[in-house]
Amino acid sequence: MTLSKRSIETLLDLVENKLSCIEVFDREDARELASLEVARRQLQAMLSQPPRVDVVPFRHGRRRSATA
Repeated sequence: MTLSKRSIETLLDLVENKLSCIEVFDREDARELASLEVARRQLQAMLSQPPRVDVVPFRHGRRRSATA
């Protein structure tokens, strides 16, 4: 599954908003903060990558029928 550039930017904005609001009071908050930072790095990496192009192999020649 691929995401559009706009979707990645939207997700990145949401992650950054949550990061700006989070206050660490316990270990669970610290884990969530670390998880959000990883998500932010991954989304930023996805934005910096060139668009992916899937290559479909081309078959040369005519198809042979089974009753040839």
